[in-house]
Amino acid sequence: MIDAGTEFGPGTAYGNALIKCGETQKRIGTADRELIQTSALNFLTPLRNFIEGDYKTIAKERKLLQNKRLDLDAAKTRLKKAKAAETRASSEQELRITQSEFDRQAEITRLLLEGISSTHAHHLRCLNDFVEAQMTYYAQCYQYMLDLQKQLGSFPSNYCNNNQTSVAPVPSASSNVIGSSALTSTSGLVITSPTNLIDLKECSGSRKARVLYDYDAANSSELSLLADEVITVFSVVGMDSDWLMGERGNQKGRVPITYLELLN
Repeated sequence: MIDAGTEFGPGTAYGNALIKCGETQKRIGTADRELIQTSALNFLTPLRNFIEGDYKTIAKERKLLQNKRLDLDAAKTRLKKAKAAETRASSEQELRITQSEFDRQAEITRLLLEGISSTHAHHLRCLNDFVEAQMTYYAQCYQYMLDLQKQLGSFPSNYCNNNQTSVAPVPSASSNVIGSSALTSTSGLVITSPTNLIDLKECSGSRKARVLYDYDAANSSELSLLADEVITVFSVVGMDSDWLMGERGNQKGRVPITYLELLN
């Protein structure tokens, strides 16, 4: 946008608007990168560290606890089945060992699980930081776009097209010019501003208009246009304010106002 605006010329309304839009997009891009960096540092990194570190450790210890419990159940079963005194003594010894190992593993797992509560509190703070970063980002973007909207809104009163120069208002009754904000081109033709296009919608009769850009009709109710051709336009009651009825020879159809330059 900035490069294109520079080519069009910073002194033109469109060129200046492109430059300002490009600069705003750059500021939004900077804010976006800051959001990504802040989110990665304050939210994603702690969460990834927990998943790849503490969580894996807890899962491993819980699996060990489950295995110790199975060993303990097996030792109890063997003790119940032992009949001989020697076998019973051996089973009791095995049960004491497996019970001790199970109790030790259960304590380790319990401590790890209790530590999750503090981990949750930490990640809750990280989540709050993430939300605050998003709030800051969206507030910045809104302010950037609001400033841009105000800047673009001031263009119509500060700029005019390169091939137009402002002249004193010409009374419509004596000169047959629509509206009071007509502009005179270097070729001597009287060209109307967007205000005059609106005025045309509110008055009767037809006017000549020069086509600014090529336009391909979207359906049979519209009229295709070629740049620089001159057609006749007039308003129709109930038609959308952004359109006029255009006529070229025996062809007739709707045409967009923004593609036209009204002539006197």
